[in-house]
Amino acid sequence: MTPQGARFSQVQAVLFDLDGTLIDSAPDLAAAADAMRLARGLPSLPLAQYRPMAGAGARGLLGVAFGMTPEHADYDTLREEFFCIYERSLTQRTQIFDGVPELLARFASQGVKWGVVTNKSERFTLPLTGSMALFDTAGAIVSGDTTPFAKPHPAPLLEAARRMGVDASRCVYVGDDERDIVAGLAAGMATVAVTYGYLGAQADTSRWGANATINCVNELLQLLQFSSVA
Repeated sequence: MTPQGARFSQVQAVLFDLDGTLIDSAPDLAAAADAMRLARGLPSLPLAQYRPMAGAGARGLLGVAFGMTPEHADYDTLREEFFCIYERSLTQRTQIFDGVPELLARFASQGVKWGVVTNKSERFTLPLTGSMALFDTAGAIVSGDTTPFAKPHPAPLLEAARRMGVDASRCVYVGDDERDIVAGLAAGMATVAVTYGYLGAQADTSRWGANATINCVNELLQLLQFSSVA
């Protein structure tokens, strides 16, 4: 398969969503929610049932595990329980998506900066990325609570560009959720939707308004034309 959409020139930096784009953290997220079910005498659910909602964090995982929405009276208590369980096992089952290390090595050889903008809070993002050598070369890691706003607001993406010293118009943002594309476009960045992440059953990436769509990490290189970076 080949990427669909625009090709991008004069790219100086590529920003990525984290979960479902660079790493597959669904197994650890699902395990935390499933442990809560087991502790309450409920049967285990398969990973396949949790995976489509992994990108929605506690809201999505607790929705699968207990049919619970944030409006439920016990939601805040169960959310913190979920956070504590997940915090103890951030990288037990999490894997880097195929092709990501090679892609980032190519960026390094081209002098292209890269970074992460995620809605995951710093409580989880910093220890997770700090434990994985993959992120040693990231020029910026911005979490959902790094700025006063989270995606789909553009503020986190603009903060990442500022930290890397790159104009937003020279950045490409890559993500597996519609809010990633909304945020990227609002920040004045080119946007790429990925179809291999945590897409829900009703997701239709063609409706997100992304400049391009890729089906695997390797396809991203086909879209980029790098500019020389001083």
